[in-house]
Amino acid sequence: MTDLKTERAEYYGQIRRKNMAPLWESLHNLVPPQPRPQAQAAIWKYADVRDLVMQSGGLITAEEAVRRVLFLENPGLPDKASITPALYAGLQLIMPGEIAPSHRHTQSALRFIVEGSTAYTAVDGERVPMKPGDFIITPSWTWHDHGNKSAQEGGEPVIWLDGLDIPIVYHLDQGFAENYPDREQPVQRQAGDSIARYAQNMLPVRHRANNPTSPLFSYPYDRTREALDTLQRNGELDEWDGVKLRYANPATGGYPMPTMAAFMQFLPAGFCGRQYRSTDATVYSVVEGAGVAKVGGRVFEFAARDIFVAPSWATVNLDATVDTVLFSYSDRPILSALDLLREERI
Repeated sequence: MTDLKTERAEYYGQIRRKNMAPLWESLHNLVPPQPRPQAQAAIWKYADVRDLVMQSGGLITAEEAVRRVLFLENPGLPDKASITPALYAGLQLIMPGEIAPSHRHTQSALRFIVEGSTAYTAVDGERVPMKPGDFIITPSWTWHDHGNKSAQEGGEPVIWLDGLDIPIVYHLDQGFAENYPDREQPVQRQAGDSIARYAQNMLPVRHRANNPTSPLFSYPYDRTREALDTLQRNGELDEWDGVKLRYANPATGGYPMPTMAAFMQFLPAGFCGRQYRSTDATVYSVVEGAGVAKVGGRVFEFAARDIFVAPSWATVNLDATVDTVLFSYSDRPILSALDLLREERI
């Protein structure tokens, strides 16, 4: 007579052959009492990786590569081209005189300019200049290409942080792409057109907010910095965040993209942030300053242009040794839409 353990093993073998499995054997892993993120807290020191990014410029052209990018792979998510389970991050380089050819894809993208001031991106017929600290978006399925002035015109190497929702789109089997027939799309609107239409607390009279992505492609850093400075001077300093603003879709007040939120915050010199945690995983890029980030028990000393990541539900403290500005982006819109966003200020 077989014992219960053997009987169960035989049963599990039978159902496995029918592509089935017992939930009771996996329930404690599928529905744990606390989130158990696979992603790890990590930092990429710009001083350590910049030379590697620049070396790629001598190994492959922007046109040959389509996009010359070194992506940042979370050590807890090997071989997945992911910095968090839902988000991708990479450092893209465009050299003087180069063009990264026009294409479009279902993934939404953001560009956060890290170094260099002579490049542009063209989005859906409008060329947008790129300056350090600028936040620029490429909506899903819009034509976009990038270019840089020639060396004779004063062009310099330009590096920016790419943020995309590649992992979540991949998980949903919704990844599509298409190349434009020419290297560059035709310019149909002058630079600044979308800012004039959507960034003045006004909208075109017959605008209809049918698209969840912001119609404003470029959020210049000088305007953002001025807003942070004004709020800081007025004494609006949060004990956890310093002065923190979220980028918004001016037509709806919502997130600039349906899958990614973006933020900018100011931490004055000597700021010691209180601890918090949130279920949205967040990627940080240091715009100015220096300080210490304590993320999930790890301590990262950061400086300008460094990038670090806080996994879901990891505790975070942010301290600033000098006046510091941080850009960040996260998967908050996805979690908000699914009612999975949880926050705790400790």
